[in-house]
Amino acid sequence: MLTEKDLLQIKNKGISYDTVVNQVENFKNGFPFLEIKKAASIGDGLLEMDSEHDYEAIYNQFVDKYKIVKFVPASGAASRMFKDLFDFYDNFNDSENSKSLYFSLPDKPLKKFFDNTPRFAFYPELNEKTKFAIGIDLEEAVKHEKYKDILKQLLYEDAMNYGNLPKGLLKFHKYENKVRTPVEEHIVEAANYSCSNNKAYIHFTVSPEHLDAFKKHIDEVIGEYSEKFNIKYDITFSLQKQSTDTIAVDMENKPFRNQDGSLVFRPAGHGALIENLNDLDADIVFVKNIDNVVPDRLKDETYKFKKIIGGILIHYKDIIFGFLKALDSKNAFEAIADIETFFKNELFFSFPPLYKNFSDLEKTKYLRHILNRPIRVCGMVKNEGEPGGGPFSAENHDGSVSLQIVEMSQIDIKNPEKANLVKNATHFNPVDLVCYIKDYKGKKFDLRKFVDVNTGFISKKSKDGKELKAQELPGLWNGAMSDWSTIFIEVPIITFNPVKEVNDLLRENHQ
Repeated sequence: MLTEKDLLQIKNKGISYDTVVNQVENFKNGFPFLEIKKAASIGDGLLEMDSEHDYEAIYNQFVDKYKIVKFVPASGAASRMFKDLFDFYDNFNDSENSKSLYFSLPDKPLKKFFDNTPRFAFYPELNEKTKFAIGIDLEEAVKHEKYKDILKQLLYEDAMNYGNLPKGLLKFHKYENKVRTPVEEHIVEAANYSCSNNKAYIHFTVSPEHLDAFKKHIDEVIGEYSEKFNIKYDITFSLQKQSTDTIAVDMENKPFRNQDGSLVFRPAGHGALIENLNDLDADIVFVKNIDNVVPDRLKDETYKFKKIIGGILIHYKDIIFGFLKALDSKNAFEAIADIETFFKNELFFSFPPLYKNFSDLEKTKYLRHILNRPIRVCGMVKNEGEPGGGPFSAENHDGSVSLQIVEMSQIDIKNPEKANLVKNATHFNPVDLVCYIKDYKGKKFDLRKFVDVNTGFISKKSKDGKELKAQELPGLWNGAMSDWSTIFIEVPIITFNPVKEVNDLLRENHQ
């Protein structure tokens, strides 16, 4: 199946032969669905804010004890943001049918876009580009239906190139005297909730082709924010490792090849970023997507709840570390009952069926194993119809049941029982995580040891006009963190403001 040339290509990418063989087997066998037991809800898997603990105060009190990093996946191109605009550019003509298709109703994406161009933060630049290119300003160009001329200036390489830039470098929000990109909004956020000892660490994962542009942009703006907040910034970058790419296959599960005969490998989705997260030197890591940002007038709520989930993390970390130290003592057996109660009542964990037959020595060994792992607190928002995964209780390989973030691709929706669980789920995952990645002795965990390798995903793509199958690694916040200690907490919907398509920037929370 594989030639000597193939083996050399695999070796040069830093991938083992066995890994490639396993990936091909995954294509043949598929990935099993996750056995979800129930959706997490308030009081049953999902904590509600309580008045007993002032978690924000806990965070503020202890924040300087830790090295904190804000981890921002930012490698995605913005092309999907402009899908409707690209479709229009490629297919629109002056016929009445075409006009009706794209402009007949007020909620049509193209009508909404062109009716509201002055409200976008990138409007001044687009206006200047349009005037230079076709001799009239943007509003006049819209009146004269110069739609394609406008979009050419917005989307393509010889102008603003927004169709090819990463989201992090687009102009999202306008202020009285300036506009800001998502990168800048994350810089502002870092100063206000992930700064310790007067220093804010931010780590962006980016694509190789955009690295220089990110560095240039940050060099241009960082002085302003360092002076504004009177702190130092330490901003670093990493690329998705080539060694995490996965092999592509054809419809018969044979390796897909380029025209020159070489194997085709593809980036393996955000699950590959567990490697980047693993490389961080940090105690506490906040994880948040690049496009989930708001203007300053709405940031206070974000700061408040980021500190709250940070305080919850510190609170539960201290409890777990206390239990681990108790298990190390000569009175380890005395701690068993309290630890079991903690798992059942606080982590909503069900022990495997065989656990009840364990001796006390076996119980302490098992409890130490499931306590000594990375910890994450995940904010969850009420389900208002947004796409994405959510919080569930799911069965593990040993028969135990624990809290998991589950993507829809992991659930057998054809099973009526599972479909009903999804339909009635009250909350979903906005990717709002804070993580503790060192053990109770201060040693950094190897995060790769806590991945459920059976939670990958297979999708159909095409290359050179031919269909292929691609494989994604277990997602960063679902399968890649499957074996972490997990706490879910409800946070308000105001903390979730993603920009999936360009007209999302017209929402009130981005104006």
